[in-house]
Amino acid sequence: MSNEKQVDSGRRGLLVATCAAGSVVGLATAGALVSTFQPSERAKAAGAPVEVDITTLQPGEMRTVEWRGKPVWILKRTPEMIASLKQTDGKVADAKSQRNPDEFTPPYCMNEARSIKPEILVAVGICTHLGCSPSSKFTPGPQPSLPDDWEGGFLCPCHGSTFDMAGRVFKNKPAPDNLQVPRHMYLSDTKLLIGKDEKGEA
Repeated sequence: MSNEKQVDSGRRGLLVATCAAGSVVGLATAGALVSTFQPSERAKAAGAPVEVDITTLQPGEMRTVEWRGKPVWILKRTPEMIASLKQTDGKVADAKSQRNPDEFTPPYCMNEARSIKPEILVAVGICTHLGCSPSSKFTPGPQPSLPDDWEGGFLCPCHGSTFDMAGRVFKNKPAPDNLQVPRHMYLSDTKLLIGKDEKGEA
């Protein structure tokens, strides 16, 4: 092979290698650019706010999303569920959510419904006793492990703590506090942001 052909062959090899390297860099850059528009796993674990569309949520239906590695319940309460709170006011241990408000209830949810809008409950689905996850027991009336005058709510199967339809713990139960209501806000009538409120607090 002549020297001229060897030089041309070398140039072609260098050109192919350069193009390939450029493509890899280009793909890596594009990937990094796309990733900047999405919360990283580290950011999610650290508590990045979570946006939830509740357009299709029907009365009596509950949806669970993850925030800070915790299950967060979004329950669209029926008029009957909201009315039941009057019946449980005298039976719960902290009806006005005054215990540890900084940790469990933001100021705008320190009401009977423990919510911004009466029909929407946003609560962390973890029992305040030992961290178990309560089960939904929305049907009123006598049931196993529940009182005969049950109005509907949540039951923690581990040690029997019960909570009403606002996540308020009943008296004389192991759980020391109501279920946590995370800071949240409405971006629109059908979109919730969990983990941040209008004051910018998380």
